[in-house]
Amino acid sequence: MVYQKTIQRSVDVDGIGLHTGKPAKLTFKPAPENTGIFFIRRDIPGLPALKALSRNVRATQMATVLGSDIFAISTVEHCMAAVGALGIDNLYIELAGPELPIGDGSADSFFRQLQSAGIHEQTSLRKYIYVTQPIYFSQGDKYAYVLPHNSLRLTCTIEFPHRKIGKQRIELEVNSHTFSRELSTARTFGFLKDVEAMKAKGLALGGSLDNAVVLDDRDILNPDGLRFADEFVRHKAMDAIGDLLMLGTPLIGHVVLHKAGHDVMHGFVEKIMSSSESYRYIELATPMSYTESIESLGLRQRYG
Repeated sequence: MVYQKTIQRSVDVDGIGLHTGKPAKLTFKPAPENTGIFFIRRDIPGLPALKALSRNVRATQMATVLGSDIFAISTVEHCMAAVGALGIDNLYIELAGPELPIGDGSADSFFRQLQSAGIHEQTSLRKYIYVTQPIYFSQGDKYAYVLPHNSLRLTCTIEFPHRKIGKQRIELEVNSHTFSRELSTARTFGFLKDVEAMKAKGLALGGSLDNAVVLDDRDILNPDGLRFADEFVRHKAMDAIGDLLMLGTPLIGHVVLHKAGHDVMHGFVEKIMSSSESYRYIELATPMSYTESIESLGLRQRYG
């Protein structure tokens, strides 16, 4: 993708908030070029806004939460994954409360609504972070790193002691087609004991078998089972795509993740941003594929 993109018209996504259990609604609106992705709280006087950037991440325990001294926005990663997969650079996301609608626990409702809005190509060239040397981040036995590559490629591995999960791995080139086919409908998951504990604390009040895969000590409780045999790792890969968008600039590189939740992803994004010697900001000068552009003499480089 050479030029920046937004959407052609405004669209809504309705549902409930995962934690409050109350109605939640967002509106996607087109934004001018060179704007970025902004979340706007239309229920607060002055319509305060936050840009989707790592510096605005306030919590990563159960989800990625953006926040300021005025307000917070919870569980943005599914929405951001859909935005990133469609290559949308500039977007206003208006909310009437602190949570995004959880939908069915996947990114599918966001992805389909953004597609229905139509993608509008703008006139400014799109900028990328082009990785030139490996960048590594770890927390104990969890790690994330990125290697030079000519597109965004993702390898994700998870390990859980539960008999229905175990060790799972997925590897794919990230684009709108692979996202739609392999990741967008993969649902979030949790363990019954954890869900019960959260509800006792007044959290996850909107959580149900309609918007998550729930497991007890031995089995999956959802009557219809899984959408993919490895739905768990697919969802984690989808989450990671959303968290990577907190770089504020799309990434070109091969990202490898092992047991990397939102906390590791936030640390990894911060590590990338602080490793300026290991990447360049580039623009693709002519409308061709990633591989052709990077390997051609037509590549325009801008050093950050």
